[in-house]
Amino acid sequence: MRKYYLDVANMSMNKHGEELCGDNVEIANTEDGIIVVMSDGLGSGVKANILGTLTSKIAVTMLKEGATIDETIDTIINTLPECQVRKLAYSTFTIVKIKNSGEVYMVEYDNPPVFLFRNNRSCDIKKNRRIVNGKVIFESRFYMNESDALVIISDGVVHAGVGGLLNLGWEWPHINRYLTNVLHKEVIAQNICRQLLEVCKDLYDNKPGDDTTVVTIKIRKEQNISLFTGPPKNKDDDDILINLVKNATGKKIVCGGTTANIISNALHTPIEIDLKHYTSEVPPMGFMKGIDLVTEGILTLNKVKELLKNYLNSIKKNAIPCAINGSDGASRITNMLINEGTSIDIYIGQAVNPAHQNPSFPDEFNLKIKIVKDIARLLTALGKKVNVNYL
Repeated sequence: MRKYYLDVANMSMNKHGEELCGDNVEIANTEDGIIVVMSDGLGSGVKANILGTLTSKIAVTMLKEGATIDETIDTIINTLPECQVRKLAYSTFTIVKIKNSGEVYMVEYDNPPVFLFRNNRSCDIKKNRRIVNGKVIFESRFYMNESDALVIISDGVVHAGVGGLLNLGWEWPHINRYLTNVLHKEVIAQNICRQLLEVCKDLYDNKPGDDTTVVTIKIRKEQNISLFTGPPKNKDDDDILINLVKNATGKKIVCGGTTANIISNALHTPIEIDLKHYTSEVPPMGFMKGIDLVTEGILTLNKVKELLKNYLNSIKKNAIPCAINGSDGASRITNMLINEGTSIDIYIGQAVNPAHQNPSFPDEFNLKIKIVKDIARLLTALGKKVNVNYL
């Protein structure tokens, strides 16, 4: 059975004036897939955050350990503290267990209905209504195929614009229509979340009246990217580099003039320099037949590191990451790594450039190696599969 890459992203906005979000998302890897839980605590602020966090952490932990949904719901109900004002221990939730094969088991409790898109068109989900410990839940079992997407929302999305731009808020059918248009343009889960949350932010006039969360699960085929930078430590190993470039699958990026020249000479393929797309921080790019992108080395990679770090920091702060729209080499590399690659193979030659490094220093002090390690760490934090290989 074919295995897919499960592209998962989530983004939230806090209710205006609140430091903590009452929605909480937990994602756990399993042997054959992932478990995603999105919970919405009653009210907002600290109490809602506690309710939502407890719910999602209990659910993801128990389900990962093999508990049934009935056992999980019982534990949640018996664990949540009771609100002294409303006399309720309450948190809504949506649970998705999805395997790498595309097999899905989903449970919904009091959250807005989940969106399912196939071939960029909205699909109905067949649901089974069931009562567990006095709570009405809806269970679904289905398969997702390549390019299918699930979008989970909290009620802050549906309420966007209430009493302002939209009298009744952004109703489910209208959100569905908007997402249909987004999915025609966006491929990765993070961008789908960003697009939807940006509209919510506008409808709330930058003052969200409720905690607002979007979770997207996109089924994608594996897309490998190979990044080559730096010549091998030993000149005799240049042939190893050439063979790796020839046999690499997916897209290929070469960073560094010396590395590019070694490959160009071996493949008898000239490099054409692009003098249009560069900045004061990022040198010009080049083009070579058989290679998707050729750039300068250490300055470009350092800028890639900076762009990745800013992108990841935005996500960690529950801010909406800005799209990376630059046309320079660093922006193009970053876009490829974030928006296209699911697995990244980095090949770094350990030859020391005296202009960047004292040749007498140990390898661990090599500036380029340090930058590449940082890039690998950032990509891993973004959910990419990263392998770093030394030549």
